[in-house]
Amino acid sequence: MKTMINGVRYNVEQCGDGFPLVLLHGFTGAASTWKPFCPIWGQHSTLLMVDLIGHGETESPGDMARYDIKKAAMDLKELLDQLGIERADFLGYSMGGRTAITFASLFPERVRKLVLESTTPGMVNYEDREARIQQDHKLADKIENEGLERFIDFWESIPLFKSQLNLPAEVREQIRSQRLRNDPVGLANSLRGMGTGAQPSWWDKLEVFDFETLLITGELDEKFCRIATDMASRLPNPTHLTINGCGHAIHVEEREKFGTIVSEFLSNT
Repeated sequence: MKTMINGVRYNVEQCGDGFPLVLLHGFTGAASTWKPFCPIWGQHSTLLMVDLIGHGETESPGDMARYDIKKAAMDLKELLDQLGIERADFLGYSMGGRTAITFASLFPERVRKLVLESTTPGMVNYEDREARIQQDHKLADKIENEGLERFIDFWESIPLFKSQLNLPAEVREQIRSQRLRNDPVGLANSLRGMGTGAQPSWWDKLEVFDFETLLITGELDEKFCRIATDMASRLPNPTHLTINGCGHAIHVEEREKFGTIVSEFLSNT
């Protein structure tokens, strides 16, 4: 489905039948990330798999200001309004998780349940935020100066994704192929506009999340395990699960286990 939202043409894939579930991918990802879960989650949910701005088949505007993460959240609200959906479940991975937290902070009444995979509400310290902004701008420059393929070579080699080297070659090639189909303008602007440093810190909002929240982290991803533990201490109704032998992308590294965990969480009323 293609739909115009606040001046940007979005691509949204849909499958399944049941309570709406909005699925938000990570940086360099796309809606196709979630298609393998249609057979299991589609039994109880209508999956709305969104290509976030600058990714997949959604447009990649040249204006960096359009990528502000609060604007991305407002786009999601507009999508729900267009579809006549009052409340939905949200699942976000990494950058998509930060977008889901932003949406829940701005529009908590529109969220029934929240699933967050390997993500953060943002950075509190000003100096840390500024350093991260500079880092993300350098990465954006790298995309523009060296090209998408060179950047993806670099991105796949960072320590955060080391555990994915254990995946079958066919799976790794599928992930790489999907990443390379993204628009370099969109990825560069996403780094500048939606990066962890550029977004607001939502830590103080967590205490008013009165819906069930499931936090999923991989044992090998120590940084995000710590962040999730801190988040769980502030959330009113949290569940935090750590998956053994997994890194940052549990939905890729332990697809079947991840699918079952999420399905049970969403189905349990």
